[in-house]
Amino acid sequence: MSHINPDPEPERTSGLEPGGGVPPGETPPAESSMPEAGPRETHNPPKGWAKGPLTLIIVLAVLVAAFFLAYALTLIL
Repeated sequence: MSHINPDPEPERTSGLEPGGGVPPGETPPAESSMPEAGPRETHNPPKGWAKGPLTLIIVLAVLVAAFFLAYALTLIL
């Protein structure tokens, strides 16, 4: 199995200055400078929590808190 080095040879790479530097304009623009750099994500828009699961979590938290409050009151009295 032969291994090919993915790095180009600096002597044969176009656009390099002597010493290995890259002249201005040879590098791609930064991501933030490109308008709409990525694809528009429309298949999974954020909608937040649904009312059913959020209500269930709140009810469960209230029941647990009520249990511990009742347990603490039975220990005190």
